[in-house]
Amino acid sequence: MSIVVRFHPANLTTEQYDSTNDKVEAIGFPPEGLDYHVCFGPPDNLMVSEIWDSREQFEAFGEKLMPVLAEAGIEFSAEPEVFEIHDVERR
Repeated sequence: MSIVVRFHPANLTTEQYDSTNDKVEAIGFPPEGLDYHVCFGPPDNLMVSEIWDSREQFEAFGEKLMPVLAEAGIEFSAEPEVFEIHDVERR
């Protein structure tokens, strides 16, 4: 079952996001199962949402990703919200 994941960074800036790109790519980004990744919001308070093929693939990549984000000082105000997808429409 495909899922939508909404992350709640506490302090994500464009500078932090951009500075982690090379390290995130080095661990295999985009990973198997990630359909869509979007980062949005004001430059000093970005948010991230993703669509994954499965919760298992999301969790497997998260094990590699979280240490990279912690090293960059990116913190989260809450656990990510995970929702099963009912329907997807594409252009």
